[in-house]
Amino acid sequence: MPDAVKTVLVVDDDPDAVDFFVTVLEDNGYRTVSARDGNEALDRIEEELPDLITLDVTMPEKSGVGVYRKLKETDEYKDIPVIIITGVSDDFKQFISSRRQVPAPKGYLSKPIEAEDLLGLVEKLIL
Repeated sequence: MPDAVKTVLVVDDDPDAVDFFVTVLEDNGYRTVSARDGNEALDRIEEELPDLITLDVTMPEKSGVGVYRKLKETDEYKDIPVIIITGVSDDFKQFISSRRQVPAPKGYLSKPIEAEDLLGLVEKLIL
């Protein structure tokens, strides 16, 4: 259990995925905020700086890759840990980790995601 309540921004266009992440996180003492696409995610980040972001890669409007790049290029947001969440193959992990313009994500999970894997990574990155 976290000592002080930490806020996690859950970004995914799949309502079932958002519900799952929110339930797992809130049941374990985290406060959550959610967004359905990249543009909404950037709005939420401006409104309230989260302690950690789970970020789906493939979304309408602005992709997770675009949001991630924007975060890492913005001084105010670049230190927020990001867990990339995707149903895309492991090749994507190698791709995004090899980009020179931005640092590699702090965490990476492939769908389907187990609650224990999500919690373990969040706890490791947020505390």
